[in-house]
Amino acid sequence: MASKQPIGYKCCIAGVLLLLLASVAALVAVAVIQDTWRFNDYSYEYGIVIDSGSSRSNIYLYKWPGEKENETGVVTEQMNCKVAGDGISEMKVDKEKDAKSMAAFKVCIKNITEAIPAEKRKTTTLFLGATAGMRLLQQESKQMSSEIMEDLREYLSSLPFVFQNASIISGQEEGLYGWITVNYLMGNLLEKNTWNKYVRPQGEKTVGSMDLGGASTQIAFAVQSNLSGPDYLPVKLYGYPYNVYTHSFLCYGKNEAGKMVLDKVVRESSNLKYIPNPCYPKGYNVTLSASSIYDTQCTKIPNDYKPDQQLFFVGTGNSDMCLSMVKRIFDFQTCSSTQCSFNGVEQPPVTGEFMAYAGFFYTSKAIGLEGKSDLDQFNASCTQFCEEKWTVLKEEKTGISERYLRTYCFSSHYVFTLLADGYKFDKETWKNINFQKEVKDTNIGWSLGYMLTLSNMIPSEVKEILPMTDPLFAGLIFLFSALIIITVVLVFIFLIRTCY
Repeated sequence: MASKQPIGYKCCIAGVLLLLLASVAALVAVAVIQDTWRFNDYSYEYGIVIDSGSSRSNIYLYKWPGEKENETGVVTEQMNCKVAGDGISEMKVDKEKDAKSMAAFKVCIKNITEAIPAEKRKTTTLFLGATAGMRLLQQESKQMSSEIMEDLREYLSSLPFVFQNASIISGQEEGLYGWITVNYLMGNLLEKNTWNKYVRPQGEKTVGSMDLGGASTQIAFAVQSNLSGPDYLPVKLYGYPYNVYTHSFLCYGKNEAGKMVLDKVVRESSNLKYIPNPCYPKGYNVTLSASSIYDTQCTKIPNDYKPDQQLFFVGTGNSDMCLSMVKRIFDFQTCSSTQCSFNGVEQPPVTGEFMAYAGFFYTSKAIGLEGKSDLDQFNASCTQFCEEKWTVLKEEKTGISERYLRTYCFSSHYVFTLLADGYKFDKETWKNINFQKEVKDTNIGWSLGYMLTLSNMIPSEVKEILPMTDPLFAGLIFLFSALIIITVVLVFIFLIRTCY
Protein backbone atom coordinates (compact mmCIF):
# COMPACT_ATOMS: atom_id res chain seq x y z
CA MET A 1 0.00 0.00 0.00
CA ALA A 2 1.44 3.40 -1.13
CA SER A 3 2.27 5.84 1.56
CA LYS A 4 0.16 8.94 1.81
CA GLN A 5 1.73 12.23 0.83
CA PRO A 6 2.11 14.63 3.74
CA ILE A 7 -0.62 17.20 4.08
CA GLY A 8 1.91 20.04 3.70
CA TYR A 9 3.09 18.64 0.37
CA LYS A 10 -0.50 18.64 -0.99
CA CYS A 11 -1.00 22.20 0.18
CA CYS A 12 2.13 23.26 -1.73
CA ILE A 13 0.80 21.67 -4.91
CA ALA A 14 -2.60 23.37 -4.45
CA GLY A 15 -0.96 26.71 -3.77
CA VAL A 16 1.23 26.49 -6.88
CA LEU A 17 -1.77 25.55 -9.04
CA LEU A 18 -3.80 28.42 -7.57
CA LEU A 19 -0.94 30.84 -8.29
CA LEU A 20 -0.74 29.53 -11.84
CA LEU A 21 -4.44 30.05 -12.44
CA ALA A 22 -4.35 33.51 -10.85
CA SER A 23 -1.37 34.53 -13.00
CA VAL A 24 -3.08 33.33 -16.18
CA ALA A 25 -6.28 35.18 -15.20
CA ALA A 26 -4.34 38.35 -14.37
CA LEU A 27 -2.42 38.24 -17.66
CA VAL A 28 -5.64 37.84 -19.64
CA ALA A 29 -7.34 40.60 -17.63
CA VAL A 30 -4.49 43.07 -18.24
CA ALA A 31 -4.54 42.38 -22.00
CA VAL A 32 -8.35 42.67 -22.21
CA ILE A 33 -8.46 45.89 -20.17
CA GLN A 34 -5.75 47.53 -22.28
CA ASP A 35 -7.57 46.59 -25.48
CA THR A 36 -11.22 47.22 -24.59
CA TRP A 37 -10.96 50.15 -22.19
CA ARG A 38 -9.03 52.35 -24.59
CA PHE A 39 -10.94 55.38 -25.91
CA ASN A 40 -10.50 58.28 -28.32
CA ASP A 41 -10.05 61.78 -26.94
CA TYR A 42 -11.41 64.27 -29.49
CA SER A 43 -10.61 67.95 -29.40
CA TYR A 44 -13.05 70.68 -30.47
CA GLU A 45 -12.90 71.75 -34.10
CA TYR A 46 -13.51 75.27 -35.44
CA GLY A 47 -14.72 76.59 -38.76
CA ILE A 48 -15.29 80.04 -40.23
CA VAL A 49 -17.91 80.85 -42.87
CA ILE A 50 -18.07 84.26 -44.53
CA ASP A 51 -21.55 85.01 -45.86
CA SER A 52 -21.08 87.65 -48.55
CA GLY A 53 -24.57 88.82 -49.45
CA SER A 54 -25.77 91.53 -51.79
CA SER A 55 -25.80 94.26 -49.13
CA ARG A 56 -23.13 93.19 -46.61
CA SER A 57 -20.86 90.40 -45.41
CA ASN A 58 -21.19 88.51 -42.13
CA ILE A 59 -18.43 86.36 -40.66
CA TYR A 60 -19.52 83.40 -38.52
CA LEU A 61 -17.38 81.28 -36.21
CA TYR A 62 -18.60 77.72 -35.55
CA LYS A 63 -17.42 75.04 -33.15
CA TRP A 64 -18.13 71.32 -32.84
CA PRO A 65 -16.77 68.27 -30.97
CA GLY A 66 -14.42 66.19 -33.08
CA GLU A 67 -16.50 63.10 -32.27
CA LYS A 68 -19.18 63.35 -34.95
CA GLU A 69 -22.64 61.83 -35.06
CA ASN A 70 -23.00 59.59 -38.10
CA GLU A 71 -20.22 61.55 -39.83
CA THR A 72 -21.82 64.98 -39.26
CA GLY A 73 -20.61 67.52 -36.70
CA VAL A 74 -22.85 68.82 -33.89
CA VAL A 75 -22.14 72.47 -34.69
CA THR A 76 -22.80 75.57 -32.57
CA GLU A 77 -22.34 79.25 -33.43
CA GLN A 78 -19.68 80.87 -31.26
CA MET A 79 -19.87 84.42 -32.59
CA ASN A 80 -20.62 86.47 -35.69
CA CYS A 81 -19.30 89.77 -36.92
CA LYS A 82 -21.02 92.10 -39.39
CA VAL A 83 -18.55 93.63 -41.81
CA ALA A 84 -19.19 97.37 -42.12
CA GLY A 85 -19.86 98.77 -45.58
CA ASP A 86 -21.44 97.43 -48.75
CA GLY A 87 -21.47 93.91 -50.16
CA ILE A 88 -18.48 92.57 -52.09
CA SER A 89 -20.35 92.99 -55.39
CA GLU A 90 -19.75 96.75 -54.99
CA MET A 91 -15.96 96.31 -55.01
CA LYS A 92 -13.66 97.26 -57.90
CA VAL A 93 -15.58 100.49 -58.53
CA ASP A 94 -14.17 102.96 -56.00
CA LYS A 95 -10.66 102.38 -54.62
CA GLU A 96 -11.38 104.43 -51.50
CA LYS A 97 -14.49 102.37 -50.70
CA ASP A 98 -12.55 99.16 -51.42
CA ALA A 99 -9.90 100.17 -48.88
CA LYS A 100 -12.62 100.80 -46.26
CA SER A 101 -14.24 97.46 -47.05
CA MET A 102 -10.97 95.56 -46.61
CA ALA A 103 -10.25 97.43 -43.37
CA ALA A 104 -13.69 96.40 -42.08
CA PHE A 105 -12.99 92.78 -43.11
CA LYS A 106 -9.73 92.86 -41.14
CA VAL A 107 -11.47 94.18 -38.01
CA CYS A 108 -13.92 91.26 -38.04
CA ILE A 109 -11.22 88.71 -38.85
CA LYS A 110 -9.17 90.00 -35.88
CA ASN A 111 -12.17 89.58 -33.55
CA ILE A 112 -12.88 86.09 -34.87
CA THR A 113 -9.22 85.06 -34.58
CA GLU A 114 -9.04 86.11 -30.93
CA ALA A 115 -12.04 83.89 -30.16
CA ILE A 116 -10.21 80.75 -31.40
CA PRO A 117 -7.66 79.03 -29.12
CA ALA A 118 -4.17 79.73 -30.44
CA GLU A 119 -3.35 76.03 -30.81
CA LYS A 120 -6.46 75.47 -32.98
CA ARG A 121 -6.05 78.33 -35.46
CA LYS A 122 -3.78 76.42 -37.81
CA THR A 123 -6.45 73.69 -38.18
CA THR A 124 -9.47 76.02 -38.38
CA THR A 125 -11.13 75.82 -41.80
CA LEU A 126 -12.20 78.97 -43.63
CA PHE A 127 -14.84 79.27 -46.35
CA LEU A 128 -16.40 82.22 -48.17
CA GLY A 129 -19.72 81.92 -49.95
CA ALA A 130 -20.98 84.77 -52.12
CA THR A 131 -24.69 84.84 -52.87
CA ALA A 132 -27.18 86.66 -55.11
CA GLY A 133 -25.33 89.99 -55.36
CA MET A 134 -22.35 88.23 -56.91
CA ARG A 135 -24.59 85.97 -59.00
CA LEU A 136 -26.03 89.10 -60.59
CA LEU A 137 -22.60 90.64 -61.09
CA GLN A 138 -21.39 87.40 -62.67
CA GLN A 139 -24.20 87.66 -65.23
CA GLU A 140 -23.28 91.28 -65.93
CA SER A 141 -19.50 90.97 -65.95
CA LYS A 142 -17.70 87.66 -65.47
CA GLN A 143 -14.36 89.47 -65.52
CA MET A 144 -15.33 91.85 -62.70
CA SER A 145 -16.74 89.06 -60.52
CA SER A 146 -13.67 86.90 -61.14
CA GLU A 147 -11.32 89.74 -60.15
CA ILE A 148 -13.23 90.39 -56.92
CA MET A 149 -13.23 86.71 -55.97
CA GLU A 150 -9.53 86.36 -56.81
CA ASP A 151 -8.63 89.36 -54.60
CA LEU A 152 -10.61 87.83 -51.74
CA ARG A 153 -8.95 84.43 -52.20
CA GLU A 154 -5.53 86.07 -52.09
CA TYR A 155 -6.38 87.88 -48.84
CA LEU A 156 -8.08 84.90 -47.16
CA SER A 157 -5.27 82.50 -48.06
CA SER A 158 -2.84 84.78 -46.20
CA LEU A 159 -4.69 84.31 -42.91
CA PRO A 160 -3.52 81.80 -40.24
CA PHE A 161 -6.30 79.34 -41.07
CA VAL A 162 -6.86 76.44 -43.45
CA PHE A 163 -8.40 78.39 -46.31
CA GLN A 164 -10.60 76.01 -48.28
CA ASN A 165 -12.51 77.98 -50.84
CA ALA A 166 -14.15 81.26 -51.83
CA SER A 167 -16.93 80.73 -54.35
CA ILE A 168 -20.25 82.02 -55.61
CA ILE A 169 -22.80 79.51 -54.34
CA SER A 170 -25.90 78.71 -56.35
CA GLY A 171 -29.39 79.77 -55.33
CA GLN A 172 -30.33 76.12 -54.84
CA GLU A 173 -27.44 75.59 -52.44
CA GLU A 174 -28.40 78.72 -50.53
CA GLY A 175 -31.97 77.45 -50.17
CA LEU A 176 -30.88 73.95 -49.13
CA TYR A 177 -28.37 75.17 -46.55
CA GLY A 178 -31.01 77.51 -45.10
CA TRP A 179 -33.38 74.54 -44.73
CA ILE A 180 -30.66 72.54 -42.97
CA THR A 181 -29.98 75.45 -40.59
CA VAL A 182 -33.63 75.86 -39.60
CA ASN A 183 -34.20 72.17 -38.94
CA TYR A 184 -30.93 71.69 -37.12
CA LEU A 185 -31.61 74.60 -34.75
CA MET A 186 -35.14 73.38 -34.10
CA GLY A 187 -33.88 69.91 -33.19
CA ASN A 188 -35.58 68.20 -36.12
CA LEU A 189 -32.43 66.43 -37.33
CA LEU A 190 -30.84 65.37 -34.06
CA GLU A 191 -31.75 65.21 -30.37
CA LYS A 192 -30.42 63.69 -27.15
CA ASN A 193 -32.28 60.76 -25.60
CA THR A 194 -32.62 59.75 -21.95
CA TRP A 195 -29.13 58.23 -22.04
CA ASN A 196 -27.62 61.51 -23.30
CA LYS A 197 -27.00 59.96 -26.71
CA TYR A 198 -27.79 61.74 -29.99
CA VAL A 199 -30.61 60.08 -31.92
CA ARG A 200 -32.98 60.93 -34.75
CA PRO A 201 -36.17 62.56 -33.39
CA GLN A 202 -39.31 60.47 -33.51
CA GLY A 203 -41.75 61.33 -36.29
CA GLU A 204 -39.01 62.67 -38.59
CA LYS A 205 -40.86 66.00 -38.80
CA THR A 206 -39.08 68.85 -40.58
CA VAL A 207 -39.88 72.52 -41.15
CA GLY A 208 -39.82 74.39 -44.46
CA SER A 209 -37.65 77.50 -44.77
CA MET A 210 -38.09 80.78 -46.64
CA ASP A 211 -35.28 83.31 -46.98
CA LEU A 212 -35.63 86.84 -48.36
CA GLY A 213 -32.37 88.60 -49.12
CA GLY A 214 -31.55 91.74 -51.03
CA ALA A 215 -31.20 90.19 -54.48
CA SER A 216 -32.91 86.78 -54.25
CA THR A 217 -35.44 84.77 -52.30
CA GLN A 218 -35.41 81.04 -51.55
CA ILE A 219 -37.99 78.46 -50.53
CA ALA A 220 -37.15 74.92 -49.40
CA PHE A 221 -39.14 72.09 -47.81
CA ALA A 222 -38.94 68.30 -47.52
CA VAL A 223 -41.09 66.25 -49.90
CA GLN A 224 -41.76 62.62 -50.66
CA SER A 225 -38.76 60.63 -51.84
CA ASN A 226 -40.39 59.68 -55.15
CA LEU A 227 -40.53 63.30 -56.40
CA SER A 228 -37.70 64.27 -58.70
CA GLY A 229 -36.59 67.06 -60.99
CA PRO A 230 -34.07 69.91 -61.19
CA ASP A 231 -35.43 71.53 -57.99
CA TYR A 232 -35.35 68.35 -55.88
CA LEU A 233 -32.13 67.73 -54.00
CA PRO A 234 -31.33 64.57 -51.99
CA VAL A 235 -29.27 65.22 -48.86
CA LYS A 236 -27.99 62.90 -46.10
CA LEU A 237 -27.61 64.26 -42.57
CA TYR A 238 -26.60 62.30 -39.45
CA GLY A 239 -26.99 59.13 -41.47
CA TYR A 240 -30.55 59.80 -42.66
CA PRO A 241 -31.71 60.76 -46.18
CA TYR A 242 -34.04 63.65 -47.05
CA ASN A 243 -35.52 64.81 -50.35
CA VAL A 244 -35.77 68.61 -50.39
CA TYR A 245 -37.57 70.81 -52.89
CA THR A 246 -35.67 74.08 -53.17
CA HIS A 247 -35.83 76.98 -55.60
CA SER A 248 -34.18 80.39 -55.65
CA PHE A 249 -35.60 83.38 -57.51
CA LEU A 250 -32.86 85.75 -58.61
CA CYS A 251 -33.99 89.41 -58.83
CA TYR A 252 -36.81 88.72 -56.35
CA GLY A 253 -34.91 89.75 -53.25
CA LYS A 254 -36.35 92.78 -51.45
CA ASN A 255 -33.99 95.36 -52.97
CA GLU A 256 -34.12 94.12 -56.55
CA ALA A 257 -37.89 93.61 -56.47
CA GLY A 258 -38.17 97.17 -55.17
CA LYS A 259 -36.26 98.42 -58.20
CA MET A 260 -38.61 96.51 -60.51
CA VAL A 261 -41.60 98.19 -58.87
CA LEU A 262 -39.97 101.63 -59.12
CA ASP A 263 -39.37 100.92 -62.81
CA LYS A 264 -43.13 100.31 -63.25
CA VAL A 265 -43.88 103.55 -61.41
CA VAL A 266 -41.44 105.55 -63.57
CA ARG A 267 -42.74 104.14 -66.86
CA GLU A 268 -46.31 105.10 -65.97
CA SER A 269 -45.38 108.70 -65.14
CA SER A 270 -45.50 111.46 -67.74
CA ASN A 271 -43.36 113.85 -65.72
CA LEU A 272 -40.06 112.59 -64.33
CA LYS A 273 -39.79 115.67 -62.16
CA TYR A 274 -42.97 114.68 -60.30
CA ILE A 275 -43.58 110.93 -60.07
CA PRO A 276 -46.47 109.81 -57.83
CA ASN A 277 -45.45 106.60 -56.01
CA PRO A 278 -48.31 104.71 -54.32
CA CYS A 279 -45.81 102.61 -52.36
CA TYR A 280 -44.22 105.59 -50.59
CA PRO A 281 -46.09 107.03 -47.56
CA LYS A 282 -48.04 110.27 -47.86
CA GLY A 283 -45.76 113.19 -47.07
CA TYR A 284 -42.58 111.42 -48.09
CA ASN A 285 -40.68 112.75 -51.12
CA VAL A 286 -37.27 111.72 -52.42
CA THR A 287 -35.02 112.34 -55.42
CA LEU A 288 -33.25 109.28 -56.82
CA SER A 289 -30.85 108.98 -59.72
CA ALA A 290 -31.94 106.80 -62.63
CA SER A 291 -28.86 104.62 -62.09
CA SER A 292 -30.13 103.58 -58.63
CA ILE A 293 -33.00 101.77 -60.42
CA TYR A 294 -31.36 100.63 -63.65
CA ASP A 295 -27.88 99.63 -62.44
CA THR A 296 -28.94 95.99 -62.32
CA GLN A 297 -29.73 93.05 -64.56
CA CYS A 298 -33.18 92.89 -62.95
CA THR A 299 -34.64 95.98 -64.65
CA LYS A 300 -34.83 96.75 -68.34
CA ILE A 301 -33.11 100.01 -69.28
CA PRO A 302 -35.45 102.56 -70.98
CA ASN A 303 -34.60 103.84 -74.44
CA ASP A 304 -33.94 107.37 -73.18
CA TYR A 305 -31.91 106.24 -70.18
CA LYS A 306 -29.48 108.69 -68.63
CA PRO A 307 -27.70 107.37 -65.50
CA ASP A 308 -27.42 110.80 -63.88
CA GLN A 309 -31.02 111.81 -64.53
CA GLN A 310 -32.80 112.85 -61.34
CA LEU A 311 -36.19 111.31 -60.60
CA PHE A 312 -38.44 113.03 -58.06
CA PHE A 313 -40.84 110.65 -56.31
CA VAL A 314 -43.85 111.85 -54.32
CA GLY A 315 -45.45 109.39 -51.92
CA THR A 316 -49.21 108.96 -52.24
CA GLY A 317 -49.68 106.07 -49.80
CA ASN A 318 -52.25 104.23 -51.88
CA SER A 319 -52.32 100.63 -50.65
CA ASP A 320 -54.48 99.19 -53.44
CA MET A 321 -52.44 100.82 -56.20
CA CYS A 322 -49.19 99.69 -54.57
CA LEU A 323 -50.45 96.11 -54.38
CA SER A 324 -51.48 96.24 -58.04
CA MET A 325 -48.03 97.55 -59.00
CA VAL A 326 -46.32 94.80 -57.01
CA LYS A 327 -48.34 92.01 -58.63
CA ARG A 328 -47.21 93.17 -62.08
CA ILE A 329 -43.62 92.08 -61.49
CA PHE A 330 -44.80 88.44 -61.26
CA ASP A 331 -46.05 86.05 -63.93
CA PHE A 332 -48.77 83.90 -62.36
CA GLN A 333 -50.19 82.64 -65.67
CA THR A 334 -47.38 80.63 -67.27
CA CYS A 335 -47.19 77.03 -66.00
CA SER A 336 -46.45 73.78 -67.81
CA SER A 337 -46.65 71.60 -64.66
CA THR A 338 -49.41 70.47 -62.33
CA GLN A 339 -48.71 73.45 -60.05
CA CYS A 340 -46.35 76.40 -60.26
CA SER A 341 -45.30 79.19 -57.94
CA PHE A 342 -44.68 81.98 -60.48
CA ASN A 343 -42.72 82.66 -63.67
CA GLY A 344 -43.45 79.09 -64.79
CA VAL A 345 -41.52 77.43 -61.95
CA GLU A 346 -42.87 74.04 -60.83
CA GLN A 347 -43.61 73.74 -57.12
CA PRO A 348 -45.40 71.01 -55.13
CA PRO A 349 -48.05 72.16 -52.61
CA VAL A 350 -46.62 73.66 -49.42
CA THR A 351 -47.14 71.40 -46.40
CA GLY A 352 -46.29 71.56 -42.71
CA GLU A 353 -44.66 74.32 -40.68
CA PHE A 354 -42.48 77.02 -42.28
CA MET A 355 -39.89 79.40 -40.91
CA ALA A 356 -39.71 82.77 -42.71
CA TYR A 357 -36.57 84.70 -41.80
CA ALA A 358 -34.22 87.51 -42.91
CA GLY A 359 -36.24 90.03 -44.99
CA PHE A 360 -39.48 88.20 -44.25
CA PHE A 361 -38.98 88.73 -40.52
CA TYR A 362 -37.97 92.40 -40.77
CA THR A 363 -40.92 93.21 -43.02
CA SER A 364 -43.38 91.44 -40.75
CA LYS A 365 -41.92 93.20 -37.71
CA ALA A 366 -42.16 96.61 -39.42
CA ILE A 367 -45.93 96.26 -39.91
CA GLY A 368 -46.39 95.17 -36.31
CA LEU A 369 -46.44 91.40 -36.64
CA GLU A 370 -43.92 88.83 -35.39
CA GLY A 371 -44.14 85.09 -35.04
CA LYS A 372 -47.38 83.63 -36.38
CA SER A 373 -50.38 85.49 -37.79
CA ASP A 374 -53.24 84.73 -40.15
CA LEU A 375 -53.57 85.71 -43.79
CA ASP A 376 -56.30 88.34 -43.32
CA GLN A 377 -54.47 89.88 -40.38
CA PHE A 378 -51.26 90.22 -42.40
CA ASN A 379 -53.12 91.71 -45.37
CA ALA A 380 -54.92 94.23 -43.13
CA SER A 381 -51.62 95.24 -41.51
CA CYS A 382 -50.15 95.91 -44.97
CA THR A 383 -53.03 98.24 -45.81
CA GLN A 384 -52.86 100.02 -42.46
CA PHE A 385 -49.11 100.62 -42.78
CA CYS A 386 -49.35 101.87 -46.37
CA GLU A 387 -52.08 104.39 -45.60
CA GLU A 388 -50.29 105.89 -42.59
CA LYS A 389 -48.73 109.34 -43.00
CA TRP A 390 -44.95 109.65 -43.10
CA THR A 391 -44.86 111.88 -40.01
CA VAL A 392 -46.80 109.28 -37.98
CA LEU A 393 -44.59 106.41 -39.19
CA LYS A 394 -41.44 108.26 -38.15
CA GLU A 395 -42.88 108.78 -34.65
CA GLU A 396 -44.08 105.20 -34.25
CA LYS A 397 -41.15 103.38 -35.89
CA THR A 398 -38.22 105.17 -34.28
CA GLY A 399 -36.05 102.05 -34.39
CA ILE A 400 -36.12 101.88 -38.21
CA SER A 401 -33.97 104.22 -40.31
CA GLU A 402 -35.79 106.34 -42.90
CA ARG A 403 -33.89 104.58 -45.69
CA TYR A 404 -35.68 101.32 -44.84
CA LEU A 405 -38.90 102.72 -43.39
CA ARG A 406 -39.95 104.16 -46.76
CA THR A 407 -39.73 100.67 -48.33
CA TYR A 408 -41.99 98.70 -46.01
CA CYS A 409 -45.28 99.55 -47.72
CA PHE A 410 -43.90 98.01 -50.89
CA SER A 411 -42.18 95.09 -49.16
CA SER A 412 -45.22 94.16 -47.03
CA HIS A 413 -47.37 93.88 -50.16
CA TYR A 414 -44.49 92.11 -51.86
CA VAL A 415 -44.16 89.51 -49.08
CA PHE A 416 -47.93 88.99 -49.02
CA THR A 417 -48.10 88.54 -52.81
CA LEU A 418 -45.05 86.26 -52.90
CA LEU A 419 -46.43 83.98 -50.20
CA ALA A 420 -50.14 84.00 -51.09
CA ASP A 421 -50.13 84.23 -54.89
CA GLY A 422 -46.64 82.87 -55.50
CA TYR A 423 -46.07 80.01 -53.07
CA LYS A 424 -49.84 79.40 -52.73
CA PHE A 425 -50.25 79.74 -48.96
CA ASP A 426 -53.98 79.98 -48.16
CA LYS A 427 -55.89 80.88 -44.98
CA GLU A 428 -55.09 77.53 -43.39
CA THR A 429 -51.47 77.04 -44.40
CA TRP A 430 -50.58 80.71 -43.68
CA LYS A 431 -51.08 79.94 -39.98
CA ASN A 432 -48.10 77.57 -40.25
CA ILE A 433 -45.69 80.38 -41.18
CA ASN A 434 -43.48 81.60 -38.34
CA PHE A 435 -41.78 84.95 -39.03
CA GLN A 436 -38.63 84.70 -36.94
CA LYS A 437 -35.12 86.16 -36.83
CA GLU A 438 -33.26 83.49 -34.86
CA VAL A 439 -33.63 80.19 -33.02
CA LYS A 440 -31.90 79.50 -29.70
CA ASP A 441 -29.96 82.78 -29.95
CA THR A 442 -28.52 81.71 -33.30
CA ASN A 443 -29.06 83.64 -36.52
CA ILE A 444 -31.00 81.82 -39.20
CA GLY A 445 -29.25 81.72 -42.56
CA TRP A 446 -27.49 79.43 -44.98
CA SER A 447 -24.02 79.60 -43.39
CA LEU A 448 -24.70 77.21 -40.48
CA GLY A 449 -26.23 74.63 -42.83
CA TYR A 450 -23.19 75.06 -45.07
CA MET A 451 -20.86 74.40 -42.11
CA LEU A 452 -22.89 71.36 -41.06
CA THR A 453 -22.69 69.89 -44.54
CA LEU A 454 -18.95 70.49 -44.78
CA SER A 455 -18.19 69.23 -41.26
CA ASN A 456 -18.42 65.62 -42.45
CA MET A 457 -15.47 66.28 -44.77
CA ILE A 458 -13.28 67.93 -42.12
CA PRO A 459 -10.96 65.48 -40.33
CA SER A 460 -10.93 65.50 -36.53
CA GLU A 461 -7.87 65.62 -34.31
CA VAL A 462 -8.01 62.54 -32.12
CA LYS A 463 -5.74 61.05 -29.47
CA GLU A 464 -6.06 57.42 -28.39
CA ILE A 465 -6.15 57.23 -24.58
CA LEU A 466 -5.13 53.86 -23.05
CA PRO A 467 -6.18 52.80 -19.53
CA MET A 468 -2.54 51.96 -18.72
CA THR A 469 0.65 53.63 -19.85
CA ASP A 470 2.98 51.60 -22.05
CA PRO A 471 5.60 51.06 -19.28
CA LEU A 472 2.93 49.95 -16.77
CA PHE A 473 1.28 47.64 -19.31
CA ALA A 474 4.65 46.11 -20.28
CA GLY A 475 5.63 45.69 -16.62
CA LEU A 476 2.42 43.89 -15.71
CA ILE A 477 2.66 41.63 -18.75
CA PHE A 478 6.25 40.76 -17.82
CA LEU A 479 5.35 40.15 -14.15
CA PHE A 480 2.41 37.84 -14.79
CA SER A 481 4.21 36.03 -17.64
CA ALA A 482 7.14 35.39 -15.30
CA LEU A 483 4.80 34.09 -12.59
CA ILE A 484 3.16 31.73 -15.07
CA ILE A 485 6.53 30.38 -16.18
CA ILE A 486 7.70 29.92 -12.58
CA THR A 487 4.49 28.17 -11.51
CA VAL A 488 4.57 25.89 -14.55
CA VAL A 489 8.14 24.88 -13.64
CA LEU A 490 7.12 24.25 -10.03
CA VAL A 491 4.12 22.16 -11.12
CA PHE A 492 6.42 20.15 -13.37
CA ILE A 493 8.86 19.52 -10.48
CA PHE A 494 6.08 18.43 -8.14
CA LEU A 495 4.71 16.07 -10.77
CA ILE A 496 8.17 14.49 -11.27
CA ARG A 497 8.68 14.03 -7.53
CA THR A 498 5.17 12.56 -7.13
CA CYS A 499 5.67 10.03 -9.89
CA TYR A 500 9.22 9.02 -9.02
